[in-house]
Amino acid sequence: MDIGSRVDGFVAHVAAFREIEVLDVRPTATNVHNISFKTADLMNIGDEFLNYCDSLSCLHALEHFGLGRYNDPVQFDGHLLGLENMHKILKTGGKFYFSVPIGKQRIEFNAHKVFSVQYLLSLFEDKFNVDYFSFVDDKGCLHTNIDMSNTNDINNNFGCHFGCGIFEMTKL
Repeated sequence: MDIGSRVDGFVAHVAAFREIEVLDVRPTATNVHNISFKTADLMNIGDEFLNYCDSLSCLHALEHFGLGRYNDPVQFDGHLLGLENMHKILKTGGKFYFSVPIGKQRIEFNAHKVFSVQYLLSLFEDKFNVDYFSFVDDKGCLHTNIDMSNTNDINNNFGCHFGCGIFEMTKL
């Protein structure tokens, strides 16, 4: 299952090999082989999705939750509700593939949120084990399987102002 990722990117790559469900707040009338679309507000998800899947991706979508950009309700803590509901959707031991902008924590008007790495780790605590962390820095260079033990790097967001944090996690 995927939450709100771009269909012309990751979702299409997965669909080339297997079926994938996509949940998005935006209604989609497209009929694409191996992709089933469902309209859902992840800030307010129903019980039918509890422990629904063992593999979940959300790539560059959570930073938009609650900002109203995609006709979702304006709700300052929308990202918290969305992440909590993603946790509920995923079965214990399931894999979560997640990416968001990283840097100094802020909201960029009419666009998205940028999250500090320390803040993200605090949200994952007691919910997910971070198996792998990678990031794309401000220059577009990919850094893979980064050691997360250096608190100075974490507190400095690995030197990113507007990077991309990429997490592979397991639900506890």
